[in-house]
Amino acid sequence: MEKEKIEQFIKFLKVERNLPQNTLTGYKTDLEQFNKFLTEYYPTVKLQQIHTTHIRDFLTMLHNDGYSSSSVGRKIAALRSFFKFGVRSGFINSNPCTLISSPKKKGTLPEPMSIQEIELILSFKSDGYLGIRDKAILETLYSTGVRVSELVGMNVDSIDFVGGTVKVKGKGRKERIIPIGDKALEALGNYFNKRNAFFISNRSDLSVNKEALFLNNWGGRLSAESVKQIVHNYIKEAAIKKNVSVHSFRHSFATHLLERGADLRAVQELLGHASLSTTQIYTHLTTKRLKAVYDKTHPRA
Repeated sequence: MEKEKIEQFIKFLKVERNLPQNTLTGYKTDLEQFNKFLTEYYPTVKLQQIHTTHIRDFLTMLHNDGYSSSSVGRKIAALRSFFKFGVRSGFINSNPCTLISSPKKKGTLPEPMSIQEIELILSFKSDGYLGIRDKAILETLYSTGVRVSELVGMNVDSIDFVGGTVKVKGKGRKERIIPIGDKALEALGNYFNKRNAFFISNRSDLSVNKEALFLNNWGGRLSAESVKQIVHNYIKEAAIKKNVSVHSFRHSFATHLLERGADLRAVQELLGHASLSTTQIYTHLTTKRLKAVYDKTHPRA
């Protein structure tokens, strides 16, 4: 494959689709791996000559090398999107991935945290600027159920303190308005009160990003990886025994809403899911928990 076509595709995903950097990096890595495979096994094949057979041979190699079904599925998605882009752009005539199906994923469900576990994580004393910032991050994650990429993309003007909402830009640049609770607004208010004072008094030599909501120590927009590490530290400090991560806040947000009678379509809208079937995974979680309560408490269970 032509490397400039890969670069053209990645640029399209970044500019037109507004995909996060980690997704762009993953797609580029997968396409370069396929390109390396072609160079080694089919050195004379041109981009326009790539056939379903070449894709199947690549997948066979991945299987023999021990790649998981989720990894293979991601590589198929990258190839399918690239060739679809190629057809639209006119540098190939057909998509060789049309007849390629993604491997079935194992039926693993995310494990949400209980309300008590969430409260335990959020119970730390937020002394100092960084503690106050971290409290605002954690409260916002649980109160809104946003993705990490959406959280770090928030700006100062994304928060409406009067209306009690936050404006989020999700996948494909789709914008949605989400309610945000009083606890999170209080934490954000404390953060705003300390933020400017911290950088003026302690880091006056820095150029502070006044637009971004959450800032790192140098006054720049906080990265997704930094947020993951921050949340990991507080989960570890709270000694939560479950295997949870920053994404568990989103799972817990959805599960707790449904357990208390929230409408499935409303939760779909809050999470920013394009399909209701994606949200329905949480109904399995709530049913499982209700069954456990029933088995434990019903006298004839």
